[in-house]
Amino acid sequence: MPSTPVAPAPLTHNHPPPLLGASVRHEWALDPSFLTVNHGSFGATPRVVQAVQAAWRARMEAQPTRFMATELPQALRAAADRLGTFLGARGEDIALLDNATTGCNAVLRSLRLDPGDEVLVLSHGYNAVRQTVRFVTDRAGARMTEAALPFPAPDAAGLTEAVVKALGPRTRLAVIDHVTSGSALVMPLAAIVAACHDAGVPVLVDGAHAPGQLDLDLEAIGADWYAGNCHKWLCAPKGSAFLWARRDRQADLHPTVISHGYGQGFGAEFDWTGTRDPSPFLAIPAALDFHARLGGAALRARNATLAAAAGADLAARWGTGMGNAGCSAAMAVVRLPGSARADEAAARELRRRLLARDCDAPVHAFDGALWLRLSAFAYNEAADYDRLFTVVNAARSA
Repeated sequence: MPSTPVAPAPLTHNHPPPLLGASVRHEWALDPSFLTVNHGSFGATPRVVQAVQAAWRARMEAQPTRFMATELPQALRAAADRLGTFLGARGEDIALLDNATTGCNAVLRSLRLDPGDEVLVLSHGYNAVRQTVRFVTDRAGARMTEAALPFPAPDAAGLTEAVVKALGPRTRLAVIDHVTSGSALVMPLAAIVAACHDAGVPVLVDGAHAPGQLDLDLEAIGADWYAGNCHKWLCAPKGSAFLWARRDRQADLHPTVISHGYGQGFGAEFDWTGTRDPSPFLAIPAALDFHARLGGAALRARNATLAAAAGADLAARWGTGMGNAGCSAAMAVVRLPGSARADEAAARELRRRLLARDCDAPVHAFDGALWLRLSAFAYNEAADYDRLFTVVNAARSA
């Protein structure tokens, strides 16, 4: 190995997007016997991005001290700049983190609350972030309030109205999921942010599911903070995410781990929180290249169309309905036929049966019914959802 290893080269863009579905599945290390229709939970990192990550890791281990001390700072900022271009943001306003929940924790635990203050969450909000809100409000003598989202089959106006109605004179922060996790609702984010700001309430967006699933322009959205994952729909390695902070919100924002950079500014505080493997962050540009090679915006539109068609077809076969029709992207939620038990325990049991049959699709209980969430990604095609129908029926009758 040379004394100064060459940085991994980006993928090229000089060929048309490949055919999608089963014909492209070899790009991932997915088990061919397993029905993968749950890209939304943990994503799947393609082989070429894994190779770039491995190259960065090898480069680090060849000369650990020099890499960490002299090469890593610039490499992190280069990755953040590239991600910022994709997100419609400045790289200097982006901190690279392990996951979106960590980003939400940084904002929430930097918040100064007084007794009686309120932090608003969504009724369909992600549980890990809701628990963080509980933690910070309990500690301050404040309280968590909830916007009750209309479900099933809401519309953008109804979702916005639900948030506005829940704002109060003591609301100090609204935590809004860009795409709700269990119910896969795409929130009308720009309208909600504007309404909250009109009421004097800052907004933290939990955008865990948005990058690579939705077209994003963070500057245009105008939220105060936005946390998102890169390992899901962008197919970056596990442990790659970001927190974007509006410039006027950075001075009072700190990472959950305080280290050498405290007091030296947003970038210095977040870029170094102790020794860790930075290779997931440094492979983000390769993941962005791969996403572009698959079609970029065209891929995102194709995935949304496939998810909507699959959801509608399954709902028709079961004689039920979709829960997020009209407010969806590359995930659909379908109500399962009536069951004597429709609680979270029943949902967990059905999920266990699906996994035992080499199939992964989340099941959740909402409003007295069980709902199946499916994802559509580049390696999926219509035949996958035919198989899903068969497997779910077998699991339900077992």
